[in-house]
Amino acid sequence: MYTVTLLCNPAKPSLDPALVESLRNAWGGGDAFWLAPDEAAEFTIETSPDNQWQVWEDLQGMGVDLVIQQTEGRRKAMLLADMDSTMIQQECIDELADEAGVGDHVKTITARAMNGELDFEAALIDRVGLLADQPESIIAKVLAERITLMPGGKSLLATMKADGAYTALVSGGFTAFTAKVASTLGFDENRANTFIIDAGRLTGDVGRPILGREAKVEALEQITTRLGISDSEVMAVGDGANDLGMLGRAGSGVALHAKPSVAAQCDLRINHGDLTALLYVQGYSRDEFKG
Repeated sequence: MYTVTLLCNPAKPSLDPALVESLRNAWGGGDAFWLAPDEAAEFTIETSPDNQWQVWEDLQGMGVDLVIQQTEGRRKAMLLADMDSTMIQQECIDELADEAGVGDHVKTITARAMNGELDFEAALIDRVGLLADQPESIIAKVLAERITLMPGGKSLLATMKADGAYTALVSGGFTAFTAKVASTLGFDENRANTFIIDAGRLTGDVGRPILGREAKVEALEQITTRLGISDSEVMAVGDGANDLGMLGRAGSGVALHAKPSVAAQCDLRINHGDLTALLYVQGYSRDEFKG
C-alpha cells in the first residue's frame, strides 16, 4: 500500500479539492483525508503509478508538491537535518563573507559546492581562508542580524519530539551557528565544523577532520546504532550535494528546496511546502502539530 500526499505553501494555502479528487480517481485511490484545509491532503493507492514523475512535473507548475511512499513505516523515530538553507534560510559562511566584504566571491563557491561541482572540503577551506583576520565578534553579529529560521522548523521539531523521535542537526557549516540553531529549535544534538580562532580573530583555517558528506553518513550510522534503530526509521532532510549520502541512506530522504541536481537523485522532493511538509508526509495532521 502506498500513500499519496499533496501539499502546497502553507503561507498561501491553495490546494484545490477538485485537483485532489481528480488525481485520486485517476489512480483509483481510497478516500481523501485532509491533513490541513486547502494545504495538505492524502489518499492511499495499491501500486505506485507509472506516470508519477510526469504528474509531479505538472503539479510543480501549479505550486503543489507530490510525494508517494509506502504507507507502512512512514512515521519516523529520528530526524537528521542539515542546517544551512534547510533549518535556516541562509548559508552562514555566505553571510559572514558578506560582512567581511568578500560575499560575491564566496557565494559563487558555495553555490558550486552545493551543486556538486566542487569538492566540498576544498571549497570549505578556500572560503574560510577568505575570512582570515576577521574579528570573532563577526559571528555574533551575523547570528543576530542575518540568520532567520526556515518556516515550520519549530513545529517539526516539537511534533516529532512529542512523538518520541530523536533529533540531530548535522551541518557542513560551523558549531558557532549550529549550537544556537539547535538550542533555539530543540535539537537533541548538533555536529558541525569548528573555526580556528586565535587572539579573538578568525585564523582563516578550520578544524580537522572536516565534516562533509561522509561525516553526515557516519553521524547517521553512529546515532542509529546508539539508539538501537534502523536506517529505515530515519527521516533526513537537506538541500546540497553534501547531503546526498545521508538522504540516500535514510528511510525517508527529503530534498527540501534543493539544488536541481540534488533533487533529481531523491524520491521525496519538497519545493513549495515549508518544514511542516515533513510532518504531512509522515501522516501528521495540522491539529496534531506542537510548538
